[in-house]
Amino acid sequence: MSEAKREVPVLTEVVRDEQTARRAVDDQALEALARALERALLERLRPEVDRVIEERLGQALEGVRAEIAVSVTQMVREAVAASVAFALRPKTPE
Repeated sequence: MSEAKREVPVLTEVVRDEQTARRAVDDQALEALARALERALLERLRPEVDRVIEERLGQALEGVRAEIAVSVTQMVREAVAASVAFALRPKTPE
């Protein structure tokens, strides 16, 4: 019976085996894998990122256009009011 028990690995044996298997990949290989994964992910996401950028730029430009329209309208209103006030002011005899 003790032989049958010995065939079942104990926890410390399993843990040691996992640690040995994990160290099979060195740090340079992990770094290269991370860079390759990053490049691949960015390449796949690029169309979506570009779409979001275009959308945000469009919204920002629309906001700027609206602000400029309000400013121009206000300037025209003030210029017309000043011109009308100038035209309606009482004439002084010369």
